[in-house]
Amino acid sequence: MSPDSVTAPAVRQPSAGGRTAARVRAARNRRLLVLAARVLLLAGLLVAWEVLARTEVIDSFNFSMPSKIWDQLRQWTMHGTAQGSLGEQIWVTLQEALQGWVIGVAAGVALGIAFGRMPFLAEVVGPFIKVLNALPRIVLAPIFLLWFGLGSASKVASAVVLVFFPVFFNAFQGAREVDRNLVANARVLGASNRKVTLQVVIPSATSWIFTSLHVSFGFALIGAIVGEYLGASKGLGLLVYTAQANFNPAGVYAGMAILAAVALMAEGLLTLVEKRLFRWKSQHSDRSS
Repeated sequence: MSPDSVTAPAVRQPSAGGRTAARVRAARNRRLLVLAARVLLLAGLLVAWEVLARTEVIDSFNFSMPSKIWDQLRQWTMHGTAQGSLGEQIWVTLQEALQGWVIGVAAGVALGIAFGRMPFLAEVVGPFIKVLNALPRIVLAPIFLLWFGLGSASKVASAVVLVFFPVFFNAFQGAREVDRNLVANARVLGASNRKVTLQVVIPSATSWIFTSLHVSFGFALIGAIVGEYLGASKGLGLLVYTAQANFNPAGVYAGMAILAAVALMAEGLLTLVEKRLFRWKSQHSDRSS
């Protein structure tokens, strides 16, 4: 038999399904690794904090310690606070933040898209928007307290002004970055300005808008907390203020921990919604890889 007649054994190529399963396993393993690293980092920081406070390297009165913060959280959970149950305080603050967030997002998206679609309007009103954005908006909280009183309206207003501007500028930029060919093609097909805005501009700007939503909900929480801190009958801001007035650093840190947990849950929910809305992005990246 001649050497030319000998053929090399065929090398089996992995199927498309096998490659997809391998990528899924790799992504899952990476998520688990990142999660484990985060947990270890948090645990290390808490242990170091506890040790430094117990050995008096740092002042435990000013910095408290994780064990005392945990005791404070457990006490609030089991026995409530001076203003009512802990769940009620969380719900009051969350409700004010959600209301301010929804109003701020709606106003920011509507005006941002409108200004992006109407350059003349943007040129006329743009300087005024920039001046308002340059103001330290936190200092508006006492003004809102004078206008709307100690009720939830002043807290909602504080949340609205903090949420509006990041959403507005992202929506405005998203409307300006729309592919002009898409707009021209829609007009050739006879689409009106309203249809172009609803069917071309807004979908194209959605990724810009969602980018601002992650940051803006944290701003809404800050607005609600600042308003409650200045004057309220219920809420996490009042809880933190009461703990500070009573020289209870563990209570202050416990309130901050609750706020961080609420913000993280909101961030996770927004990320989940964003992934479902933009699932086509991951599919496109899988095809191109």
